[in-house]
Amino acid sequence: MQLTGLHVYPVKSMYRLSPDSARVEPWGLSGDRRWMLTDATGRFVSQREDATLGQVRTGLLADGTLVLTVAGGSRAEIPAPAVADGDPLADVEVWGTRFRAAEAAKEAQLWIAEHVGDYRLVHLDDPRVRPVDPAFSAPGDTVSMADGFPLLLTTTASLAELNALIGAEHPEGHEELPMERFRPNVIVSGGEPWAEDGWRRIRIGALTFRVVKPCGRCVITTTDQESGDRRGPEPLRTLARHHRLLKKAAFGQNLIPERPAGAAGDVLGTLRLGDEVEVLEDGAHWPADQRV
Repeated sequence: MQLTGLHVYPVKSMYRLSPDSARVEPWGLSGDRRWMLTDATGRFVSQREDATLGQVRTGLLADGTLVLTVAGGSRAEIPAPAVADGDPLADVEVWGTRFRAAEAAKEAQLWIAEHVGDYRLVHLDDPRVRPVDPAFSAPGDTVSMADGFPLLLTTTASLAELNALIGAEHPEGHEELPMERFRPNVIVSGGEPWAEDGWRRIRIGALTFRVVKPCGRCVITTTDQESGDRRGPEPLRTLARHHRLLKKAAFGQNLIPERPAGAAGDVLGTLRLGDEVEVLEDGAHWPADQRV
């Protein structure tokens, strides 16, 4: 098997970057979901509530500056705020977990209000402040502002099988689902459909990862990531009928990186397109056969 896709999402629920290589940090790919939008209460905002967020193009400059571009061409360069520089902290929340993130400058907030929506832009200055769900992690595991885990893995074999299942449900014809609907970080080609459901520990290139939990899917998978349009009930309808794990329509597996022996600092290593993928351990460490 081989690594054939890498995606980084600088701002939660906005458009992706697709580099040929990406550094891996304990909390995810470098630059992945370190920014997000919140409402007035501090709760995160995503494509679940606002499908147009995925149309905001993103970029990252070498010094960490965030670049946002909207339809029509308006562009903003937003330096990353930092507590050490005296930037204010805000109380924010992702799926019930509350933590503190640094607020972007006033000028950035005004640009967001004018071009994106009535939201507040924040940056995760310290990625060690948000723990991973302890039911699926080890002490000290942390995550960025992703939904719950450092990385999400999907496979092309499972996508092909899902499209075949949808086709069987719609003999009159259906839209072929692209992988981008599932917003993965790493895409693996080769192997059998749904094989990733049994993986527990894998190696990608020189790095190893724990495979800790299937990814329950939501309405974002019904959203065209190029146009922002909701496209109907698929793939949720077919996943609910044919691929339920842990009582949810599921596609993909969540990963937590392992620190290589002797590695110090925030960068654990680098993933590159073409890296070999090897299953090191498999077995039912969670009730994979639940179909409720």
